[in-house]
Amino acid sequence: MAKCGFYPRSWAAPLLLGSILLLPGPQVFAADKLNLIYTARVMSQAYPWIAQELGLFKKYDLDVPVVFVTPGAPSVAAILSGDSEMAVIGAASITRPWVQGNKDPVFVGGIKSLLTHSIIAKPNIKRPEDLKGKRIGVSRIGSNPHYFAVQALRHFGIDSREVSYIQAGGAPETLAALVAQGIDAAVLTVPTDAQALKLGYHYVVYGPDLKIAYAATTFVTRHTLIAKRGPVIGRFMRAMAEAAKIMHTDKQQTFNVLQKYLRIDDRKLLEASYNVEIKALEPRLALKLEGIQSTLDEITPTEPRAKSVKPQEMVDMRYLDEMEKTGFFDQIWGKK
Repeated sequence: MAKCGFYPRSWAAPLLLGSILLLPGPQVFAADKLNLIYTARVMSQAYPWIAQELGLFKKYDLDVPVVFVTPGAPSVAAILSGDSEMAVIGAASITRPWVQGNKDPVFVGGIKSLLTHSIIAKPNIKRPEDLKGKRIGVSRIGSNPHYFAVQALRHFGIDSREVSYIQAGGAPETLAALVAQGIDAAVLTVPTDAQALKLGYHYVVYGPDLKIAYAATTFVTRHTLIAKRGPVIGRFMRAMAEAAKIMHTDKQQTFNVLQKYLRIDDRKLLEASYNVEIKALEPRLALKLEGIQSTLDEITPTEPRAKSVKPQEMVDMRYLDEMEKTGFFDQIWGKK
């Protein structure tokens, strides 16, 4: 029998192991998870891709699943239900529910303030006027491509009721529908429009020339989430600010990411697309109020309440202001 203070060898190992496990060790904290959706496979929605691939989310102790959801009703439902905590999305998707009474969604940053879509068609459609009576492919009704088509046709004196809009689901799907002759023309932006040109289609309306002011790509969250997780969103916005800087200053890193997410290996195509798109992207995530006003103006005929809404009511500038006042923007851009 063992004496007092002595334990048989068979007992000693488990007791020793237990005492080791009870010793204090380095604390491990899980990264803060923030669910994000993006709504188009286009260059202007690449900031989260850059942050994911280059470790910016990890740098700011964030775990951000980056999930694609089609624009229109599916993405709006994800935002309003809380399934998505942050969204990269066109302003129009949120403007209508906001005007209708849901004041929880809020714009906290901007990416793209001009529409750079174009209308691409078969060779037999030569002028904008030739689009009358034709089927025009867009991703979703109420999406950026749809809004651009309405504005572009109006510019040329064509009423939207004179064409048929076909919902295709996304840029690759819209191009596929054009090739399959399911539509007569397609609303596309870079780099998908350049792919269409290589297949023998041509510009009927070249959008960048129209310079249509519009909050085409924004960061959206909810007031209720800011109240609960404000600092987490602040770190996310800093990651996006760094991603924007990379997009504007480091082509090679940017092209590496775009090649992966857009599945395009043609360097010349990426170069041409980049040169068009970068001019419309905000280097410091600025929110242009005139772009949000455009979305309000667009829905006013069917939502008269939009006329009394001011763009300032729909935005929260705290994160942009904080990065400006603390010198964070100047720091990452190398300015003193």
